[in-house]
Amino acid sequence: MNPVGTIGWIDLTVADATSLRDFYADVAGWTPADVPMGDYADYCMHPPGDAKPVAGICHARGPNADLPPQWLIYITVADLDQSVQCCRDKGGKVLREPKSMGSYGRLAVICDPAGAIAALLEPPKK
Repeated sequence: MNPVGTIGWIDLTVADATSLRDFYADVAGWTPADVPMGDYADYCMHPPGDAKPVAGICHARGPNADLPPQWLIYITVADLDQSVQCCRDKGGKVLREPKSMGSYGRLAVICDPAGAIAALLEPPKK
């Protein structure tokens, strides 16, 4: 798992993830891998020849329907509840309350006082 305070992941959520998947495959040389989401697939993007993905490209559907079409960074935090409260105390907004991501830990999406959006990710407890 990524150290606290580091960017552990990035996602891009758009209406047509398939087109953007192909765009970044051509522009960046990334190799896509399907991530089944029920009746559609989102994508993990891998550097050429690397088994470890570096980004996700997602459809703006289901829980992602309200996310803006921008790269969303996931910042690793030690205590999600404390970080979410601190966000509120410092004038930010919580756009998605903390929720479980199963074996990936817990996630919240915030908006800072300047209007930038980021996700906070607390790794699973050992």
